[in-house]
Amino acid sequence: MNRRSFVKKSVLSSFAAIVGAEIVFGSNMIDGYTPLALQEPDPFKLFKKNNEMVVLNDKPWNIEAKAHLLDDKVTPNSSMFIRNNGKIPENINIDNWKLVINGESVKQQKTYTLQELKSKFKHYTYQLTLECGGNGRSEFNPPAKGNQWSFGAVHCASWTGIRLKDLLEDVGIKSDAVYIAYHSADTHLSGDPSKEPISRGCPISKAMQEETLLAFQMNGKDIPLAHGYPLRLVAGGWPASVSGKWVNTISVRNIVHDGPKMTGTAYRVPCKNVAPGEKVEDKDMCIIESMPVKSLITYPKSGAMIKKNKSLNIRGHAWAGELEVSKLEYSIDFGATWQECELEKPTNRLAWQHFSATIQFPKIGYYEVWAKATDSNGVAQPMVVPGWNPKGYLNNACHRIAVKVS
Repeated sequence: MNRRSFVKKSVLSSFAAIVGAEIVFGSNMIDGYTPLALQEPDPFKLFKKNNEMVVLNDKPWNIEAKAHLLDDKVTPNSSMFIRNNGKIPENINIDNWKLVINGESVKQQKTYTLQELKSKFKHYTYQLTLECGGNGRSEFNPPAKGNQWSFGAVHCASWTGIRLKDLLEDVGIKSDAVYIAYHSADTHLSGDPSKEPISRGCPISKAMQEETLLAFQMNGKDIPLAHGYPLRLVAGGWPASVSGKWVNTISVRNIVHDGPKMTGTAYRVPCKNVAPGEKVEDKDMCIIESMPVKSLITYPKSGAMIKKNKSLNIRGHAWAGELEVSKLEYSIDFGATWQECELEKPTNRLAWQHFSATIQFPKIGYYEVWAKATDSNGVAQPMVVPGWNPKGYLNNACHRIAVKVS
């Protein structure tokens, strides 16, 4: 949905609500009254996003990219998806902002100002791939509830911050530490200050990895508010929900964290394969950790048209959670045969990798170019949507674009 269609939808919805409920605005009904929908901020200007981004939800804001908008090797803010569970915090004062480290498994509770974090600990910069666990949800059948992401809820920006492990070592953690959890400044949609919209985390082993950061810069500048200003957790290769935004507290737990979006079916898949539509008990759901191997064709746009005997250059990115991508192939005959692409090594661990190829088509007609990545364990992307799950997570089916040769 582009900006015009989003605003049009909002206006029509508001008009329908006004007429249906016979709402009376008193003196506001005079000529010149501006409906509330038209007073809403433009999301593309508000978040400095490309006008071709797709708005899935505005309460809370959830916005995804189209494949061709992700062509940059390092994703700019203008093309980065937004995934929120609550309301974006307002009026952040970094002079008063503090990070608290607490929990059952810390030797002492400590508090740091943002300046103390920046001055006391060494800074590191990594390109890290973050993908929403529900990326590709729109392709599941039966449909899964939630934002109907297509394939644009992924990005790989450059993040600068301090290693979480350095901070935890400064605080001191007990031997019974199992998990870390984040708590943030965003607010619950209900407005109830006692409720957290989301509080997730990861095992201590992930928290102590070299690349797990508490970041304060994105692409060399302060992190934009929509992406977690002034501080966010960045744990590449795992569902992006682990990388909490607006973080003001890190809790070191002696149990698997049980905060909002950590229990039930949230960010979990069945521990064993189930039939489409089958009901799964909470106890039979397993927490998502490393994301599966996946790829995306970012050039050209789907619907490309070329002349007979002309070659087509394609390019894109591939990633594989905690692993590296070892091979990238393309097919122009619906998977009957595959040809290998050129594949670059990652800039650093947990960064996506770039691929390219030059394709010659045998004759005129309609084609689909499919991309298939294989990880360092030899596991390849499936050609169709993988095992169904109630929340529509982990769809890593091959991406494809349409091409017409005439």
